[in-house]
Amino acid sequence: MAELNFELFNNQLVQQLVGPQDSNLKLIEQIINVEIGSFGNQISITGDKDAIEQAKNAIELLYNKVSRGIDINEQEVKAALRLCGDGREKEISENLSELVLKTKKRHIYPRSATQAQYIQEMMKNELVFGLGPAGTGKTYLAVALAVSMMLEGKIDKIILSRPAVEAGENLGFLPGDLKDKVDPYLRPLYDALYEMLPAEQVDKKLAIGEIEIAPLAFMRGRTLSNAFVILDEAQNTTPMQMKMFLTRLGENSRMVVNGDLSQIDLPRGVISGLKDAIDTLTRINGISAVTFSANDVVRHGLVAKIVKAYEDKKHDEH
Repeated sequence: MAELNFELFNNQLVQQLVGPQDSNLKLIEQIINVEIGSFGNQISITGDKDAIEQAKNAIELLYNKVSRGIDINEQEVKAALRLCGDGREKEISENLSELVLKTKKRHIYPRSATQAQYIQEMMKNELVFGLGPAGTGKTYLAVALAVSMMLEGKIDKIILSRPAVEAGENLGFLPGDLKDKVDPYLRPLYDALYEMLPAEQVDKKLAIGEIEIAPLAFMRGRTLSNAFVILDEAQNTTPMQMKMFLTRLGENSRMVVNGDLSQIDLPRGVISGLKDAIDTLTRINGISAVTFSANDVVRHGLVAKIVKAYEDKKHDEH
């Protein structure tokens, strides 16, 4: 057992950081098995040496966030512990202002080191692949960056797309016209937009075509310029569809292609266009791939455990 004592500068910010009845500190204690005392702006941590270091780094990262006006809640505490679990917390803390994605309704920050890397790669590269399980924020962060860039006037249009293969369902058997069929199937993309922009702005931009949500087949024959283009569920493309999509890239545009190679719904024997593209393209300068794991799941805590259990089962079977 070891002990570490340190001091934070602003007593008022420390009050916000520790939470009501020290609830935020208690959560850290519970998750990484340390004991934390708070006396004014003095913090003491007792426990295993590595756990103490992680707790201290997480508290300093949270203090940095509080000083920037960010409210600290359970999700922020868990995110700080994730970010401080792999040694990149200093870099992330220093670059926090650059990694924030500003939208009309909220400012969005990375909640894991991989999310921070993903935001950096999307800002830097014209084509980024995001790989990994559901709940890791791949699509949400891509939409957030697209909205942020549109609000800054860096792009004119956001295009969100998915291939029409969906967990064994066929669009032809769903009721209604094409819009009725496509809307529920693209619902996660709408949900992300409505979390970032007022509803009337989303509806207006959809109506005038500044935001377009369409199945992958609608991309054929187009050149997408001054646009931020996101392809979701890309594991369900064929290599030909993927090539068609990627070659739509026009001037002053960027693409983000997201998918989970463990959730392919293509017919047996059909190669995933996402896997084929990763194998073919990621050595090209200006193209980047970021891989998320169960540790990056930022939904309900149980989702991360479910994803990990399936990963472990797949590993055991092999």
